[in-house]
Amino acid sequence: MRILLVEDDERIADSLAEALNDQHYVVDIAADGQTGWEFVKSFTYNLLVLDLMLPKIDGISLCQQLRSQGYSMPILMLTARDTTSDQVKGLDAGADDYVIKPYKLQELMARIRALIRRGNSTLPPALEWGGLCLNSNTCEVTYHQQPLQITPKEYRLLELFLRQGNSVLNRNAILENLWSFEEPPGEDTIKAHIKRLRQKLKGVGAPDDFIETVYGLGYRLKSNP
Repeated sequence: MRILLVEDDERIADSLAEALNDQHYVVDIAADGQTGWEFVKSFTYNLLVLDLMLPKIDGISLCQQLRSQGYSMPILMLTARDTTSDQVKGLDAGADDYVIKPYKLQELMARIRALIRRGNSTLPPALEWGGLCLNSNTCEVTYHQQPLQITPKEYRLLELFLRQGNSVLNRNAILENLWSFEEPPGEDTIKAHIKRLRQKLKGVGAPDDFIETVYGLGYRLKSNP
């Protein structure tokens, strides 16, 4: 899952991005509304977390611009303004939720999960494939009920495969869904992550080719028995 955080306070942005990374989200950060708009045009996001007071393009205007251009991803608006009129403006501009600073991180994360679930209502929280089960609510992964110990990046990679079924994922699709704009990986990074994930799956009893290589195209999960 990929989130765009549009926040001009560097301290708040870095702290929230770190918390989101811990929850296995890929996060891009934009420090002003114009940069946020450019990110949205370049990448696909599951959620936008948008500050109200922003340089260049403010949060209300950016939200209106996104909706007028047909972007339908959930938008959560953050602001220090706590008046009812400000909340109404944000929601009328197209925001799906509105959180007042200072916020409780646990509550904010719950609201983010709820919005992402709403935006992916056709996908169940528990994804299963051939004995493998990933629970996106608890971030737990098991293979035939045996816990699988994986890194956040491996978790995102496995979630991506499970959400795509046995569709082939090429390098560009994996890059866009697993790495933020600020941390582009090296050429062999994807192969290394695939290799380690295969080893960990094999360690809990999965077949060697649970993740198949489709030569010249990419990778996919082996056909579900």
